[in-house]
Amino acid sequence: MRLENKVAVVTGAASGMGKAIAELYAKEGAKVIVSDLNLAGAEEVAAGINSIGGEAVAVKTNVAHESDINEMIDLAIFTFGGLDILVNNAGIMDDMAPVGDVLDGKWELMFDVNTKSVMRAIRKAIPIFLEQGNGIIVNVASTGGFSGAHAGVAYTASKHAVVGITKNTGFMYAQKGIRCNAIAPGATMTNIVNTISNVNELGAARTKVIKGVIPRLGQPEEIAQVALFLASDESSFVNGAVITADAGWTAGF
Repeated sequence: MRLENKVAVVTGAASGMGKAIAELYAKEGAKVIVSDLNLAGAEEVAAGINSIGGEAVAVKTNVAHESDINEMIDLAIFTFGGLDILVNNAGIMDDMAPVGDVLDGKWELMFDVNTKSVMRAIRKAIPIFLEQGNGIIVNVASTGGFSGAHAGVAYTASKHAVVGITKNTGFMYAQKGIRCNAIAPGATMTNIVNTISNVNELGAARTKVIKGVIPRLGQPEEIAQVALFLASDESSFVNGAVITADAGWTAGF
């Protein structure tokens, strides 16, 4: 029970990595706010957690809206009396477009969902963490957060920014009992591919070269284990770090 009596908020928790993280945290003793735009899916995850003796509440959250983010964290305080762990997992993929083809609308959507939401959620949580003298933030970035070959320019830039937010936050609050780390998953079995539409021909052709050397696809449960490590006292000396979980995919380049 490595997270016993902790309160965690997990975004994008109706499926994939977010679902696996929420379920594992609950098994380790955390009370979980299961946040997702897909309320029915979030409610199903929360019900599953509650059915085996855990504690979870679902909430519909559009992370592109600051008001939704604030309500999500306020719900953790109101329902469970606090906040100890914030997991910024929600994200979408772009259309693989390079900079010559990217549209402003796609760029803005990527940053609203993948980046601005991370900043806003952390900004909302920081005063809570400062008051209690501790807090843990786990951001789900991507191998696209340090590579230029895994997606289009909008997604790539948005995840590079998440890495920057992680490092800056970890450094800034290192003496305040707050830790902020990120996970950079490689190709993982989730439904993020469903957010891709109108795939750019050039981008798809270029990224196909790199995808051909993926050792294997990861499972959401494997990413959840990394998220558990980062949320537990076992990682007490880890701060401002980006943990790559990709079966060695990016080790060779």
